[in-house]
Amino acid sequence: MPYFWSDSAWGDYQYWLSQDKKTLRRVNALLKEISRVGEKPFGKAEILKGTEGLRSVRIDQKNRLVYKVDGDVVRVVSVRGHYSDK
Repeated sequence: MPYFWSDSAWGDYQYWLSQDKKTLRRVNALLKEISRVGEKPFGKAEILKGTEGLRSVRIDQKNRLVYKVDGDVVRVVSVRGHYSDK
């Protein structure tokens, strides 16, 4: 399943690439799992209220991966921070 990155999500990903390899590995593992299961729920992924299909899954204590599965594309909205911080 291909990924479509928002500009801010791609910037977040680049941040992890240069700053924290452990978090980057976790992000990559989550993206791989999302590609594998598609829209089916996994782990503790939750649908965000008031959005059209956005889901959130925990990367670590402070950071969430926010995404939407749109057909056969994963739209990555954010991979750093908490969705309520935006």
